[in-house]
Amino acid sequence: MREFKKRMALFVTLCFTVGMGFAQNVIMLIPDGMSVAGTTLARFYKGGPLALDEIACGLVSTWSSDGTIADSAPAGSAFSTGWASQTGNVGSLGKLYLLPDVEVPEADDFRPVATVLEAARLSGRSTGIISTSEFMHATPADFSAHDPSRSNYDNLTEQIVYNRLTVILGGGTPYLDAAARKDKEDMKAILSFRGYTYVDNASDLRAFRGDKLVGTFGKSKAATAMSYDLDRDPAIEPSLSRMTAKAIEILSQNEKGFFLMVEGSKIDWAAHANDPVALITDIIAFDDAVKVALDFAKKDGNTVVIAVTDHGNSGISIGDRSISSGYDKTPWTTFIDPLKRASLTGEGLEAVLAARGADRTKPEAIREAVAAYMGISDLTEAEIALLAAAKPGSLNYAIGPMVAFRAKIGFTTNGHTGEDVVLYIYDPFGRRPTGLVRNTDIADYMAATMKVDLAKATSLLFKDAIPMFSRKGAAVTVDKTDPENLVLVVTKGDKTLRIPRNKSIVYLDGEMLESDGVAVFNGSKWYVAKNVIDLIQ
Repeated sequence: MREFKKRMALFVTLCFTVGMGFAQNVIMLIPDGMSVAGTTLARFYKGGPLALDEIACGLVSTWSSDGTIADSAPAGSAFSTGWASQTGNVGSLGKLYLLPDVEVPEADDFRPVATVLEAARLSGRSTGIISTSEFMHATPADFSAHDPSRSNYDNLTEQIVYNRLTVILGGGTPYLDAAARKDKEDMKAILSFRGYTYVDNASDLRAFRGDKLVGTFGKSKAATAMSYDLDRDPAIEPSLSRMTAKAIEILSQNEKGFFLMVEGSKIDWAAHANDPVALITDIIAFDDAVKVALDFAKKDGNTVVIAVTDHGNSGISIGDRSISSGYDKTPWTTFIDPLKRASLTGEGLEAVLAARGADRTKPEAIREAVAAYMGISDLTEAEIALLAAAKPGSLNYAIGPMVAFRAKIGFTTNGHTGEDVVLYIYDPFGRRPTGLVRNTDIADYMAATMKVDLAKATSLLFKDAIPMFSRKGAAVTVDKTDPENLVLVVTKGDKTLRIPRNKSIVYLDGEMLESDGVAVFNGSKWYVAKNVIDLIQ
């Protein structure tokens, strides 16, 4: 790995010594969990080429530091930081480095490391994240927060809110509510105080004219994530392409440029459920967002567009065991027509059945709904029983394979898979990497094309606070009065510095000051920005 990183470094050095400028803007789009068979099916389903097709340029290996098959958290962290990390880690180094040739960092376990988004912000660029999942879900959090566990939603949400992004769009409405949070922090009030406009519907998103925007969307206020594209009400939930267009409109106002990460989150969720209708239609919705990014980049002339998934999922195949013989005589319509007969995903079907209350598990109600919305009129008694017994929130896991069976689409697992994935890049300077690269090299490429330094950004944003303050002769304690809102307290002489966890504000003798980054406590150590360390002389 060290040797490969040297080769990648040499590649980008050569690129920047032949008279080419750097990219002012980078738009990275991640179709989470998208295997290549999914893109092929999406092309058949759409009946034409995908926007992705013209920019395919190579392959990316997806493993993490502790596993051949990656979890989304370390997979996204590799893209954002340039470091391999382990299962569950967000924007942090791991503890286990087990695979051959993996580069082992010479640093503390679970140490936060700067992301390309943070490095871009330090360079003066505007930044944004978009997802169809909760905006503090693993992948968007990988670019905008730091924690040893992707499950620590309160920490991740607060860090993202304080990390001075320009645009945040996606799901996650409930996690902004003080009553739902262990720390009882009112995130909407904090966003308002920090100058953001908050929107929660497609109309207000479209009408927004300003420079700092947060939008969370869902079919209801209680929905944690956005709907699948096929199921969404366009009056309430904007499409991924609409969110992308609005983000670019806002971010491109900055003359210094911008970095934007866009995730088609629920491609992964559909693959987990083996629901081919949700999978293919969300891939097409993602591709529409790619087209928005490409159209802007081609007109702008100074924007790099990258699209790459973090890992495969489900082992999806065009063809299953039922056509082990005769596969070569099976027309493409065999695979597509059963999908086109569906007007909802499995998740959407569950919502329809739930609206019918007590009748939802009755065979006739199931038979009628499945025929009307999934285009299946030949359900067996065993299939009806399976659908009736499905636990709340999991009907897609039952109906998805039934659609796939009729479409001759195979799945090997409900989990992630470890194959290499396709790399897609549009680079107006003609210096995109090709061949097989590692996921960590994507971060190196983005940093190089924006001329930002990830190692320098880490040094500026994440100093090991306690020993550094101690060397200055300061006394350091932790205020644990509120265990969910820890505060690092530094005293020297008549000065007192209070550093709240997860925030980019500090208090020096009661005066509120801005830090260059968020304060991170990883369970054992505190990390703060250099400009906070410098407050104590």
